[in-house]
Order: sequence, then C-alpha cells, then structure tokens
Amino acid sequence: MAVDFAPPRPVRRSGARWTPVELLPPLVVAVLGTVLLLPGHGMWFDELFTAEVGRLPFGEIVAAVVEGRGTTSYLVDVPPSYNAPYYLVVHAWASLPGLGGDTSLRVLSLLATAGGLALVTRAVTRLASRPVGVLAGVVLAASPLVLEQAVEARSYGLVVLATGGAVLGLARWLQEAPRGLVLFGLAGAGMGLMHWYAVTALAAFVVTALLLRGWRALPVVIAGAAAVVPTAALVAVNLLNGTGARNAEHLRDTGGTLADLAVEAWAGGRTPLLYLAVGLAVLGGVRGAGVRVLGVCWVLVPLVLLLGAELVRPVYLPRYLLAGLLGLGVLAAAGALAVPRGARAPVAGLLVACALLASSPLAVREPRERADEVVAFLAARHRVGEPVVAADQRSATGLDHYVRTAAPRLRPDVVLPPDDAPATADRVWLVRRIIDGDPVPTDDDGILESAGLRMTSERAFPAGKTDLVVQLWER
Repeated sequence: MAVDFAPPRPVRRSGARWTPVELLPPLVVAVLGTVLLLPGHGMWFDELFTAEVGRLPFGEIVAAVVEGRGTTSYLVDVPPSYNAPYYLVVHAWASLPGLGGDTSLRVLSLLATAGGLALVTRAVTRLASRPVGVLAGVVLAASPLVLEQAVEARSYGLVVLATGGAVLGLARWLQEAPRGLVLFGLAGAGMGLMHWYAVTALAAFVVTALLLRGWRALPVVIAGAAAVVPTAALVAVNLLNGTGARNAEHLRDTGGTLADLAVEAWAGGRTPLLYLAVGLAVLGGVRGAGVRVLGVCWVLVPLVLLLGAELVRPVYLPRYLLAGLLGLGVLAAAGALAVPRGARAPVAGLLVACALLASSPLAVREPRERADEVVAFLAARHRVGEPVVAADQRSATGLDHYVRTAAPRLRPDVVLPPDDAPATADRVWLVRRIIDGDPVPTDDDGILESAGLRMTSERAFPAGKTDLVVQLWER
C-alpha cells in the first residue's frame, strides 16, 4: 500500500461514542473464564513459579533478576529473568488485603484480559464501526488461545491489556493527533515488559501509522522506539548475567511453517474456526473499512519478524505469539461484516459459534499438574518423622508451594533439592516427575537402595503438563 505523503486531510475529531454494548466482550471473557476456573484445578509449574517468586520482597526479586540467580535452592538455575516486571506486578497484587491465593493470581490475568479486550473493542469501534468492534472483541474473548491464557497465572493477560492500550492510543492518534500518543508509548512499553515477543505487535502498530500517515507518523515512530527501550534494557541485563538463553530448549523450529502453526494455535487446532477465520481475515484485509491496514499489519508484521528470527534460532511457542494473533480476530470480524448486508448477521454468528466450539474442550480439560492432590495424599498418610522427598525441580516447586499453603504440618519432614533422601529413615515418601513413562533419574534411588529400603507402593498423578508419582520406600 502506498505511503500517504499528501498534505494533512481533515479527520474526524473523535470516533463513535462509547456505549454499554462495548462491555459485551469483557463480559463474555469474564463469564467463560469463570467457567474454566470453577473446577479449581491446582497450578502447574509456570504458575507455581509465579506464586513463589511473586510472594518474595520487592528488593529480593530485583536482586535475583540483576544477578541472574534463582530464588530458592531447587530453582537456582531458573532466575526470574524476562518476566521480571510481571513478578513485580504480581507482588503488588498479592500485597493487597485478601489477595495472594492461587485463584487470585489467575483472576488477575482474567481481569487484565477483560480490560484489554475492552480497549481493543473501543479502538476498533473508533476506527471502523461499533458492530465490527464488538464482534472483534467477542471473537477474541471466545478464541481458544486467548481464553486459555486468560485463566493462567502468567503474564499473557497483562500482555493483552497493554496491547489493547497501545492500539487504542494509536486509534486516538490517527483521529485526533497528538492525542493518544502518551497512551501509545506507555502501553507499548508495557507490552514488551510483560513479554518481549509483544514488541513485534508494537512494531506492527508503528508500521500501520507509517502506511496511513507517512512522514507525519514520526511522533509514533519516536514513541514506539522509546517504548522498546525498557524491554531492550531488560534483555541486555539477562544477556549480561548469563541467563539470555534460558528456556530456549522449549522453543521449536517450525521449518518455515510458523505462520500456519500460529494460526492453528489461535484456533485451537484444525477446527472450522481456523478455516472460517482465515477466509474472513483475507476478506477483511481487502474490504475491512477502517481497520484494513491495521489488521493486516497486526497479523503479518509479527509473523514476518519471527520468521526472520527463525533463520537464526528456533522462536516458536504458541502463547508467545498471542499479542500478534489478536489481529487475526480483528481482521476476521471486519471480514464477517464486509459480506453482503443480508449475510452479515449469519456470518458473524457463525464466526462466534465456531470460536465457542473450538474453545469448548477447555471446559473439560484435565488439570495441568496435580501437585495439590499429591500434597493432600501425603497429608492423609504421612506419619510424623517420615521424610517427604522431592526428587526433582518440578516436584519440589509443587510440593513446596502446597505444603506451605495447604499442609504446613508436613514442613519439618520435607526434603528439597539439592538435599538427597536420608538413608537413616525406615519409611520415605519420594515425589518425582514422570517423563515418557519413566521417573526422572536422580541419585535418590541409589541412596535408598544402598540403605536397605525398597519401593513398596506407588501412586500416579497424571496430568496435562506434568505427570507426578508418589513412591513409598520402606526398610
């Protein structure tokens, strides 16, 4: 699309007035998120890490980040690095009276997601129309990837909130410059600080401004560049302290299929939502009045940047791409309302129905980890003086957290890495992780066997992310 270098043209002084119907998307995600939270599943490793780091004093979190060290003996090689600002937000949230429990940490993500979708709805309403804005918000609220991350105690809800703030700032600037520029810059900084991959979506917004306003977009370019500075500083700190490549083993090399996999993840697999959303997004990119340029940039710029990065190293993990994939819902909504007038309501309804259908498996998903059940099991069978040993890092994180919050009487007998199982006890409870059907190898087995103990019983706790097992060893 050609860059506009023509003299400034009159623009609307404001977008469509706000109306209560724009609260529908945050209401939808709040209701659906509540349904997902009702089973009360225990937290999994990443969420447990959030809880354990977030409860530490502010200064200790900052020191751990700067020094590149873990916050406990069993997490010594897992410092709170790239998500450091999120842990500070969690610390502040958990410091409020009545908060700090597992559910409240997930509620923080859900509230942030709801707020972010409200801001996206307002921005799209201003740029296009209220029907497009509300439909875009509802589609995003019901989308599997968005909904899944909205109920986890991780930073992605705050990523959605910051992204919504940045796109609203951009919309206001496009219509009433220089209004919206401060919001764009501050929210843009928040995007990268909550997850540095979100910087790719911020770049998409800057490209949008350049395509629509040409050289007059210089203030947006400057604001965007300034917004990236805190994220760049955070990355630099982690490179300098030696934690720059931590967790890189979780990233996949897609062999050039990153865009396909990203869209598939957003749609919850190869479901009708995928094909309908992609088709409507193409239509929205061609005929989506008001948001055509924004939507196309929002989807394509992050994917192009990440495809380029993949030439150097693997970068793909579905949830990391969430900020950029929000644009797919916006484009799909614009496409749904760009069809002939008589077909708009049916197509919009079909798009929402497909999103709900794709998300429905989330309502019956199993727990991602059952460390809470492990601790309840131990609390009902453990005798005072019997060691309860965590054999590995993930087992230790769950055991430590739920003993602290649910069964403090076990604390005197808990043994956490790097300490090994004691050889003097007659009965030892060993908690360990299972991978591909086998326990994670540790030296605890050899120590217990040399001391004359043998495993007499075993209780498995399979789950979606981490399989745990409790073994009883007796002399």
